Amino acid sequence: MQYGSLLKQVRKLSGLSQEKLAEKMYMPRSTISKVENNKMELKLSDAIRWFQASNAPDALAAMLCGVDVASLAQFLSLFFGGVIKWM
Repeated sequence: MQYGSLLKQVRKLSGLSQEKLAEKMYMPRSTISKVENNKMELKLSDAIRWFQASNAPDALAAMLCGVDVASLAQFLSLFFGGVIKWM
């Protein structure tokens, strides 16, 4: 399965640039880009670190439980967009 778009959405919703996420994960920015563009897959341990660095453990739990990735990405954008408008 390809999770690049979900990982990118999680990163952006947390307000992190590729550079900042790369610093937090101790990996090159080019690796972040490759993962988000589905040109490289993450090991599970790196995926866990990605969601921790993005402060989105709930998204990781949903992904691991088999929630449809496209639906999750859409939900996240609608939920966080709604919260921001509400504030």
